[in-house]
Amino acid sequence: MKIVADLHIHGPHSRATSRDTSIKNLEKYARVKGLGLLGTGDFTHPAWLNALRESLSEDGTGILKTSSGFSFILSAEISNVYEHDRKTRKVHNVLLARDFETAVQINEFLSKHGSLSADGRPTFAGMPCPELVESLISISRDIVVIPAHAWTPWFGIFGSKSGFDSVEECFQDQAKHIFAIETGLSSDPPMNWRLSSLDRFALVSNSDAHSYWPWRIGREANAFDLKKVNYDEIISAIKERDRKRFLYTVEVDPSYGKYHLDGHRDCRVCMEPSESLKIKKTCPVCRRQLTIGVMHRVEELADRPHGFVPKGAIPFRSLIPLTEIIAAVLGTDQLYSKKIWEEYDRLIKAFGSEFSVLLDAEKDEMLKVASEAVTGAVLKIREGKIRVRPGYDGIYGKLLLDEKEKAIEASPQKNLRSFCSAD
Repeated sequence: MKIVADLHIHGPHSRATSRDTSIKNLEKYARVKGLGLLGTGDFTHPAWLNALRESLSEDGTGILKTSSGFSFILSAEISNVYEHDRKTRKVHNVLLARDFETAVQINEFLSKHGSLSADGRPTFAGMPCPELVESLISISRDIVVIPAHAWTPWFGIFGSKSGFDSVEECFQDQAKHIFAIETGLSSDPPMNWRLSSLDRFALVSNSDAHSYWPWRIGREANAFDLKKVNYDEIISAIKERDRKRFLYTVEVDPSYGKYHLDGHRDCRVCMEPSESLKIKKTCPVCRRQLTIGVMHRVEELADRPHGFVPKGAIPFRSLIPLTEIIAAVLGTDQLYSKKIWEEYDRLIKAFGSEFSVLLDAEKDEMLKVASEAVTGAVLKIREGKIRVRPGYDGIYGKLLLDEKEKAIEASPQKNLRSFCSAD
């Protein structure tokens, strides 16, 4: 059975998340997106865990079901903040659990180290990552720990602000229990393939969505082909990097991510790593330190050239959410607009789901229900013929389609600052 899974989202109790997030809304828009499996997110939060237990049933497979049969898997994200080698480390980790009983035991352990009700993504000060893994594995060997959005500057395992240079440096003797890392929006598999130290790890992609809208959930995901959809099969497919079962990951163009390049958003400065190095990583406007992005960190740690593909690497598909494609065609940033939803709904009704549109719909069939501009943009993205104004310092990248933005890109410039600052 082929299924697309987004294993890392958030519930309504995390900071900066939609308070309208519910199992009902998540299921509704997951189906629209074309997802067959969602992480629950935030099972560490007492109120959300209660809501999950009321809405989802267990059948012993490790997959939780709604009354209408949609599938969830217990997931959460936590923040580990601690001192290591005279430096403050801040690492976010995704946790996967097989059943409610295990989730309760995880929460009992975590509650001894910090508040679970303060945030859906709780922070545990003074708990090193090795201690976390060792303690969780002692609860159940079925528990999975995956470093979240591995390259994010402030909270990624390899982040420029507080990260490490390797999985082994971070997890030490417990690194043997880590078999996957999450690439995050600002990196993609080819960037990670440049590090030989990551060859033994599966690369997974998830949305880290803070709302249920289809331009958030599933914007990054994992496609599987499984004989049985259960917890053990999913984890095994990832852990073994089995190309017959783990088909591909769904990625956004890494330039779309909020931390792809170096920059300083307050001063509207954005730079390639080579440029920021020339000015000692200092903002040329305010003279403060630039936020060093994902591309820069990859360049620092890479021991392989661009284009290297490890043997047996899981393939990937690079996409942009359909709502954002339509918005770019219409020249608006208002993703909730009526015009966008009318075009979106026509495509969904015709092809069944967003992934069917983005991955499989034929041009002639699309033209029957969508504009030529939207159809052309979808096909262009599917073929990898897109341009994205790079994201930096917390600002998302932007899909570029119209002639005005082409002119901006083509204009003479000494660096990327004018390009990234263009409206």
